[in-house]
Amino acid sequence: MTPTHSAARPTAREGLAARLPAFPWDALGPAREQAAAHPDGIADLSVGTPVDPTPPLVQEALAAAADSPGYPTTIGTPAMREALVDFVRRHRGAPAELGVDAVLPTVGSKELVAHLPFQLGLGLGDVIAFPHIAYPTYDMGARFVGAAPLPLDMARLAAEGDAALPAGTDLTRIRLLWLNSPSNPTGEVLDVAQLAALLAWARERGILVASDECYALLPWTVDEVPSILDPRVNDGSLDGLLCVYSLSKQSNLAGYRAAFVAGDPALVGELVAVRKQAGMMLPGPVQAAMAAALGDDAGPAAQREIYRARRELLAPALRAAGGEIHGSEAGLYLWTTFGEDAMTSVDRLADLGVLVAPGMFYGEGGARFVRVALTATDERIAAAARRLERP
Repeated sequence: MTPTHSAARPTAREGLAARLPAFPWDALGPAREQAAAHPDGIADLSVGTPVDPTPPLVQEALAAAADSPGYPTTIGTPAMREALVDFVRRHRGAPAELGVDAVLPTVGSKELVAHLPFQLGLGLGDVIAFPHIAYPTYDMGARFVGAAPLPLDMARLAAEGDAALPAGTDLTRIRLLWLNSPSNPTGEVLDVAQLAALLAWARERGILVASDECYALLPWTVDEVPSILDPRVNDGSLDGLLCVYSLSKQSNLAGYRAAFVAGDPALVGELVAVRKQAGMMLPGPVQAAMAAALGDDAGPAAQREIYRARRELLAPALRAAGGEIHGSEAGLYLWTTFGEDAMTSVDRLADLGVLVAPGMFYGEGGARFVRVALTATDERIAAAARRLERP
């Protein structure tokens, strides 16, 4: 006899997926079709996916490690771990005492953001805070485990502390604070004083801090992009903090899903223990490629200049079209307002064959902004600039 679902038993359609909001980029379908109808084709500036070649030395390292019949380890190869330690010391201000027990390669940074609350044992009754204009996956990570999402203005929180919290917030329930600097989508950068204030506020209340810093090697109008690993920020202690990082942007490794987490050895140890049980091992050939990329400073420096040229072409074109660029101090996006509702801007630019992302994808504070990505080919960036300058 075939079993039937009772009224009290939820079907698969009534499970987690049914409780999540629609994937925001699906709503861009009509605008994408409109932009694609342009006689010269679409200039897609809506998604921050790299289009330039992966550095040859990384490709060569991947190919050399292609014969990989055994299972990779959760913690990564010794060469991979040493490369991670060396990278965060050189580029993220990590102290000399940070060792291999404080780093862990991960399968992508989006995946880590989405699953970190689960791996830290958070769930129903807990609150997870994150920037009020932010990459949606911080919110999704909270929802996946039944925790309550709490969007906060991080600059205001750094300056005002508890006064920046919504009325009625139960501080005792906040278990994790996400930071994102440089921000996706705004490109704003938290300075040393702001990061230090946020970390001190969280530590005084027993709140873990995870800092997503994956755009850090792409500064434009700031002298530095400080890290939560920097002793100037953490007062010489890694306790209760994690730095999340990705090579997708700086080395064009989005397709490799090459990322890592570094910080408090005790917290990293918890993640290792969970991942040993759950899998999530970075493939061996990707570890070899990632180790090569971590030691390559020339490739990211050259890629940064490519993005600089695209930015210098696109920014004045947006202004010529009536746009006003806010933030955008670092990273791959120009956070732009035309003084109107975001979808009005999206549709108007789509008529020019230029597709951008509406700011409300990133929170209510983005309702009058669009995010314009620099991750299109030189030819498509130039086409977009021409269309914006001469609508």
